[in-house]
Amino acid sequence: MQKINELELAKELIRFPSITPIDAGVMSFIEKKLTKLGFKTKIITFKDKTHKPVKNLYARLGNKGPNFCYAGHLDVVPPGNLNDWTVNPFKPKVKNGHLIGRGANDMKSSIAAFVSAVSIFLTKNKNLKGSISFLITGDEEGDAVNGTKKLVDYLKKKKEKINFCLVGEPTNPNKLGEMVKIGRRGSLTGKLVINGVQGHVAYPHRANNPSTTIVEILKKLKDIKFDSGTKNFQPTNLEVTSININNNIDNIIPGSAGATFNIRFNNKHTSKSLKKKLNTIFSEICGKKKSRYEIEYKVSGEAFLCEPSSFVYKIQNIIKKTTKIKPKLSTSGGTSDARFIRKISPCLEFGLVGKTMHKIDEAVSLKDLKNLTKIYAEILEEYFK
Repeated sequence: MQKINELELAKELIRFPSITPIDAGVMSFIEKKLTKLGFKTKIITFKDKTHKPVKNLYARLGNKGPNFCYAGHLDVVPPGNLNDWTVNPFKPKVKNGHLIGRGANDMKSSIAAFVSAVSIFLTKNKNLKGSISFLITGDEEGDAVNGTKKLVDYLKKKKEKINFCLVGEPTNPNKLGEMVKIGRRGSLTGKLVINGVQGHVAYPHRANNPSTTIVEILKKLKDIKFDSGTKNFQPTNLEVTSININNNIDNIIPGSAGATFNIRFNNKHTSKSLKKKLNTIFSEICGKKKSRYEIEYKVSGEAFLCEPSSFVYKIQNIIKKTTKIKPKLSTSGGTSDARFIRKISPCLEFGLVGKTMHKIDEAVSLKDLKNLTKIYAEILEEYFK
């Protein structure tokens, strides 16, 4: 079996303008690559009435023994103003030791590295004692409705067992080898509207200014000390992201005022417990101010932690061997598709350096790409010992 070159495959993947949730042919392309390696593949399209259809791929080599799964996404964010790029974002080029293109960092190069690592592993291991699988979505950068979430449900219904999953998101802040993600904070967004009574500013007794109420509520929310963090998580944090009072007239007291906030919370809380706490605050203050509130919540994911196993510590050592850095086991950052996968399998995240993800001239170091491939191959060797 011939080794697949990670750099050439990364270039090929980047050439597909797979701006979420558009597939642009990339899923069929990677399916053919995996089929040549001996994988049995299935492209599954999920859709619903309110979201665009999304193509997803599940591929598996071997049908018995422990199943090591690699998870990632082939959709990318829009490139922005093309004139700001030094290259066409979908015609990747190598400059100064870096591959530049949309998805070079997040995360087509990581997928290329793992496919290459699998090809290396298979040349050395003709008789695989177990299974290797790929769980690839086209909806990680978008609504995340018709992607990994539904693919995980599909695998559960099919009773497909995954014993360990490696998610290839760019986890390192500055250098390859700095960080492995073993969990993620939860994310809860609230859209709050306070309804008062509109009136003339000269006659405030005839009105009920909702801005006064919402300012008091937001101050109360910002003053909350949810916790002091845990061994594995930083403290829970609430940020107000917008305040909206749709009123351009300076002699009218508005009838309503709105605000949006987001809470990134650790595993001392659940979205349900936080909603209960917040609703109590809204009710108390609005009752005192004789106002009414409306609240709409969106939960992007619950906090979770995959307790480090002996295999996780072995992965730490494999990474250190190549990069000379012992990676920190972290739960920092935003949400990822690991929040869905952890429901069916222990998982961790390790990929490239995330400094340029979503930016103009998104890039990956050729050295990092080569070392990531080496690390992924050695992880497979260790897993199937």
